[in-house]
This record gives sequence, structure tokens and C-alpha cells, in this order.
Amino acid sequence: MEAKTKLGVALVGLGEYATGELIPALKLTQNCHLAGLVSGEEEKLRKWQQECGLKDDSLYTYDDFDRIADNPDIDIVYVVLPNAMHEEYCIRAARAGKHIISEKPLATSVEECYRIRDAVAEANVRFSMGYRLHFDPFNQEMMRLGQKEVFGPVQKMELLDSMDIGNNTPWRVDEERSGSGPLVNNGIYCIQAAIYITGKLPIAVEARFAPVTKPELFKEVEEGVIWTMFFEGGTTAHCETSYSKNQNFMRAEGTEGWFELNPAYEYGGLAGRTSSGAMDIEPVNQQARQMDDFARCIMENSETCVPLEMGIRDMRIIEAVYESARLGQRVALDLEEFAALPEF
Repeated sequence: MEAKTKLGVALVGLGEYATGELIPALKLTQNCHLAGLVSGEEEKLRKWQQECGLKDDSLYTYDDFDRIADNPDIDIVYVVLPNAMHEEYCIRAARAGKHIISEKPLATSVEECYRIRDAVAEANVRFSMGYRLHFDPFNQEMMRLGQKEVFGPVQKMELLDSMDIGNNTPWRVDEERSGSGPLVNNGIYCIQAAIYITGKLPIAVEARFAPVTKPELFKEVEEGVIWTMFFEGGTTAHCETSYSKNQNFMRAEGTEGWFELNPAYEYGGLAGRTSSGAMDIEPVNQQARQMDDFARCIMENSETCVPLEMGIRDMRIIEAVYESARLGQRVALDLEEFAALPEF
């Protein structure tokens, strides 16, 4: 059989991110294309089928999802569902013999992450986290400046990622569907940034829950978390995430200068500057780059820079942050089995 020059991607879940970001991004990709849609809503399936020009046999419901194993046009399944559904659909996709991208967080607990890992290993398929910022040139510049110590060794970082959700996304405050609050949705970007700026793994965390200002909304998940990550050599990262304010900031201070992004974590419109001046960087479509890179890795039999193990690592840190906030004390981390990818 002749090798494919483009791999087919099926989107599992047709929420705002899939329809507003991933479908448009797939029109820009070079190594992959949209080949399937999965949704529990017939109306959504038909709407996006027509919009994207897909055949009837490219559409699946959650009930008949496993039929995807019989579709040779679909190579990659991209799980874009509420967090509590990630484990089930990653495992089902692996058993269907499809390569997988999962949106963050990988799952709602480390236990679930390990079950996904086992299923992926057993099926011998490839897996990538949907960590788009690893492919964004502004964030890549923060990685380079920090890891190459362009402004001297990084001493401290300030990482803030919050959004005021109002009442627009009820699943986010439903613990059964979301697993927990803004830490797993926004705060995970702060955890990622602290690691990829320094190229190091944290050795401890210290956290507290933010005060609840909207008790009618935050009955099941936290409204916000404020925490510090500690690294060997005394480097610290002050982090905050919340569902009741808007923050989008990343700053690192070295012994000889500083560098920052503001906004830092958005899909577009990022801006950066350093103590030497503004960053002159051409923006890209993050999602197109991310999906193209994974498709390339599959076709070239190479390793992704955002592997499943990174998702497990981040969930280990998240669980430690929650533990620290509950106990009111510092929690040590042992992450020796993981790598602080990527390196420059």
C-alpha cells in the first residue's frame, strides 16, 4: 500500500474549541486533514458535515464510536471532550487502533492517566498531548531565553492564567464532568510554562485556594488557586488561576534581565518583550502547527515533544497543588521518571 502523504483526523466532540479552532486549523494543515466527526448531537454532526464536505460514513455518535476502527481514512482521533470523558475515549480510540491527541488535562487523576498509558502501549499506537503552546513561536522564544540563560539563570517567574467564565460554560463548574476547576483548565498552562522556561522540574509546591466570591457558582469546584513552584537552586514560580477574573501573563526574571509575554496563552494576538526590547516574532496558527507536527511524527516514525508522559507529569503536579492547598503546607515532588521537555 502506498504511504499516505496526509493523515486523516477525527474530532471527538464538537464544542467551541473543536468548531472554532480545530476545524479552521485543519484547513491550514499540510500533513493532515479533517476526516471524521464524533458527537452526541445529530444536529451538530449534520451542520459540520455540510460545512466541511464530509461523507455520511465519516460521522459517528458516542454510541457507535467504536466503528471508527473500520474506517481507513481516519488515522488520528483528537479527543476534545469534557475532562471526565478523556479516559474513556482515549482508551476506546487506542483499542480501535487509532493514534491519539488528547486535549488537556490528560485525565482527571493520575490513576486514569496510567490506564490510558497502558491502553496506548497495548494497542501500540502513538499519543500526543494537545499542548499547542509548545508550537507557538512566542512561547518557544520564552523557552529559548530561559533555557539558554540569555538573561542569566532564571531566578523567579510570574505566571497568571485566568478567565471569567460567567455562566457560559456550566460543565466547567460541574465536578462530575470537569474533574475540578481552573487549575486543570487554565492553571496547567502556568505549570507547563514554569517547566519549559527553565527546562527543569519542580521539587515542591505550596498552594492555597482563592477566596470564594461567587458561592452560587462554585459549589463543586474551586474558584481559584494561588501557588508557588520551587526548583533546585532557589528558582520560584508564582502562579495564579481563576474562573472569576481575566489574567494572561508570563514573566521570567534572570540575573541579567527579564522577558515576558502579555498576553501569553491565547490562541493569537500574543506579544512579547524583554529588558532589551520588544520581541519581533511572526505569529502562526498554533493548532495547525501542533497537528501537523504529530502527523509528521507518525509518518516519519519520530517522537513528539508533547508525549503522553508529559500529561501524566502535569497531573502529578496538579494533584500535589491540590494536596498542598487542602493541607495548608508545602508538598514535595518526586518527578525523576519524567523529562522536562522540550530542551534547546
